[in-house]
Amino acid sequence: MQKTIAVVGAGLGGLTLARVLQARGVTATVYEGDASATSRAQGGLLDIDEETGQAALRAAGLYDEFLTLVRPGEDAKRVVDRHGTILLDRPADRRSARPEVDRGELRRLLVDSLAPGTIRWGRRLDRVRRRPQGGYDLTFEAGPASRADVVVGADGAWSKVRALLTPAAPRYSGTCFVEVALASGGRTRRASVAAIGSGTLMAVAPGKGIIVHRYADGQVRGYVALNKSEEWMRSIDFGDPSAGLRQVAGEFDGWSPLLTAFVTESDAEPWLRAVYALPVGISWERMPGVTLVGDAAHLMSPFAGEGANLAMYDGADLAGELVGQGDVEAALTAYEERLFRRGGDAAGRSARNLENFFGPEAPRSVVALFDRS
Repeated sequence: MQKTIAVVGAGLGGLTLARVLQARGVTATVYEGDASATSRAQGGLLDIDEETGQAALRAAGLYDEFLTLVRPGEDAKRVVDRHGTILLDRPADRRSARPEVDRGELRRLLVDSLAPGTIRWGRRLDRVRRRPQGGYDLTFEAGPASRADVVVGADGAWSKVRALLTPAAPRYSGTCFVEVALASGGRTRRASVAAIGSGTLMAVAPGKGIIVHRYADGQVRGYVALNKSEEWMRSIDFGDPSAGLRQVAGEFDGWSPLLTAFVTESDAEPWLRAVYALPVGISWERMPGVTLVGDAAHLMSPFAGEGANLAMYDGADLAGELVGQGDVEAALTAYEERLFRRGGDAAGRSARNLENFFGPEAPRSVVALFDRS
């Protein structure tokens, strides 16, 4: 393939795309706004699905290395009510088809697999413009401009590449997260950590929840989830972290102290994040030489566990088409037909699961969800 390919964004989807292309002899350049691979925390654990994420890693020739990152025993799940009463207690499955890995470690595996110079760090996209004679001009907030025959938007929720294809924008789902963390120590903390079990604790009720994970090294990280308005979010002030956390903890009045301790005694620098999603079933008309992968194409809430998996699968699928097809437009058309189907299916599940977690039937609806899985 003689076309120049620009991948905007060094997340899991963009990196997988670049890796599979390189493994098949095709060069791509990845432009990333972060200054380096370590300049920003990459989040917590991911369940990597056998049919999507693992399939993509096999296509990338990284499956054996991926297996060294798996965290056996950390996929245990416990669901409790507001009083801490255990409603479901599922032990870890060492033969799980969705083993857990650390997102940062997985991203580092992909970054390190690429040829030196593939990723241009510190190149946050400012604008992408279609050229009258074909191809695209890319300008960045810093660094020289670039040209490419094919542009792939792997630039996440607020993708600038997406604007070339559709006016659709993410919408607030009605749920927001506040990060929490807890180090063991002290009687209350030890009891709270023990209440998690060996994996993830989900304490949920209508409109709210506390979801935390116990890592093998003893640390506990997770988040508070609340169904709140954007106006309420603006009222939370973490200028004084302790005061902000007390305000959040007030939403859990009457809950077991073993659960609220994850909020009131949190060691994390608190941040508030609204959960956004693109419309379920989003699609667009084919535009020459440009497409999307991952959140840029099908942003959804994390409650289907598919975001990272689909991002990697998108990247591998698109790379396979670009290498296998002699015609770029035929490759992009074939890829997008599958992209729209799988993105719509996963986004629909995600929206339904979000309702199950914090809807009027929680926590029983969460127990039923896991019983069906």
